[in-house]
Amino acid sequence: MASLSSAPFESGMTSAAPHEFLTPSAKSRAGDDPIFALNAEASRRAKAGERILNATLGALTDDAGLLVTLPAVCEALRRVDERRAAAYAPIAGEASFLSGVIADVFSGTGAESKAIGVATPGGTGALNLAAVSFLDPGMSLLSSHFYWGPYETIAAHTGRKLATFPTFDERGRFHVQAFSEALQRVLARQGRALVFLNTPCHNPTGYSLDATELEQTAAVLREKSALGPIILLLDTAYASFGPKSGAAWNRTLVELSDSVQVLVAWSGSKAFAQYGARIGALVALAPQEQRRRELQGALSFACRGTWSNCNHAGMLAVAEILANPSLKARVDAERERAIRLLNERVQAFNEQAQAKGLKYPRYEGGFFVTVFTPDAERTSKSMQAEGVFVVPLKGAVRIALCSTPASEVPRLVAALESGVRLAELSAPQAS
Repeated sequence: MASLSSAPFESGMTSAAPHEFLTPSAKSRAGDDPIFALNAEASRRAKAGERILNATLGALTDDAGLLVTLPAVCEALRRVDERRAAAYAPIAGEASFLSGVIADVFSGTGAESKAIGVATPGGTGALNLAAVSFLDPGMSLLSSHFYWGPYETIAAHTGRKLATFPTFDERGRFHVQAFSEALQRVLARQGRALVFLNTPCHNPTGYSLDATELEQTAAVLREKSALGPIILLLDTAYASFGPKSGAAWNRTLVELSDSVQVLVAWSGSKAFAQYGARIGALVALAPQEQRRRELQGALSFACRGTWSNCNHAGMLAVAEILANPSLKARVDAERERAIRLLNERVQAFNEQAQAKGLKYPRYEGGFFVTVFTPDAERTSKSMQAEGVFVVPLKGAVRIALCSTPASEVPRLVAALESGVRLAELSAPQAS
């Protein structure tokens, strides 16, 4: 009987040229998110003994640098029956969780019965679901030119693209005219438009649309809807931290829903201080029952084909919180303390930054603010040399006030002033 030969594996044997197993587009992708890479470098230097101010990650920490959690939320998670938590969740999500989220989003509008929802792994899952369900491959989603980096990652990963428009006009307000023009271009090119808007407390700028800007934006959407189907996704990840006098965005969405497909990306990461639990939802508002059935089917199908189902324990805990008035009141009170902590930093930053003449958008609350600079990389590198870490963007640096104690704001602003000035001195002068 012939023996099996190991000759092909013997030393010195030649082999065919290696195959390229990854697709060309996948092969060129970076393995780490730039923000997480900066955070890792800041952490490495801090462990080495340097006095580091790390204003990169979007997680709320106390003045000792410890993650802020809400005790009532943690208790609710611990109370979830272990067998229910271990069991598969329904594909679309736990019904009590979804009804609670819908009520949370559209509270006071009377529109709860006109909405459907599906559970997603955090707000990021909701964004992904929208991209694959409302755009065909090769099409572009539309957002402002200051945007959360994963918008572009989601677009690229799903075979879509990202189109942008200038975020601010010459007065420093939301650039409604630029949005209108960009929306018309997208509709003319591909026959439909999916718009990602992040307000209140936009990431990365911290900007919240006021009532006038919101109404002007809604007017543009109504007008352009005559040119083709428009899907508006409002990314509300930071809505719980918005200014108390903020615009009633949920009422505006209800008024828009006759002419525009309204979506809301809901996230429990910030509102419930549970970043790792990945509790999220995509809520869709549709006045017609037939449209709601179609949306429910399409979104549930996409859930099954992407992640199958989501964190059951997290959904059950949040469902209990949203349905139990006394427990919800405890969570709201604990969140309010966290908001006060953050607002102390917002106030300190506004006072210090304005005194130094730094240029940045209106900032009334939220985890982040951006400071404009002609060379973000140079500004960021200059600040890193001083032990201060921020995230460079196109034309600005993003600062996570959520992880910056109020006592450290003077140091932060001094480093910003120095870094921006260095960038301005080295920027090419207009002739």
